[in-house]
Amino acid sequence: MSMIADILLAAGAFGAAFYCYVLAGRLRRFTTLEHGMGGAIAVLSAQVDDMTRLLDQARTAATGSASSLEDLTQRAEEASARLELLVAALHDLPDATPADEPLAPDEDKRLRFVRRKLARSSEMPSEAAE
Repeated sequence: MSMIADILLAAGAFGAAFYCYVLAGRLRRFTTLEHGMGGAIAVLSAQVDDMTRLLDQARTAATGSASSLEDLTQRAEEASARLELLVAALHDLPDATPADEPLAPDEDKRLRFVRRKLARSSEMPSEAAE
């Protein structure tokens, strides 16, 4: 009986050793950097680093754009205020020729309009062929 117990104990030890050997192989493949989970972790880590760097660049660009936009908005508000002041000042100016005053003799002249014909070189190519 003791011999059967020793044989069963040895078989159990060999079974446990074989199981540990198989698990060690799987763990080795799981952690390899080229094919296993270690490779996936390394790739993801590199992608996180790249995304962090790109996020910092985007944040810097957005900050620069925001400050530039604030400057442009401030300049536009100042220009708008000046234009409003100029338009308000135009309303205070007297009319150039009041309706109740007669026109001066030199202002009674009529305007002349001069019409000129277009040169042949400036006509359309389809009209030149006709």
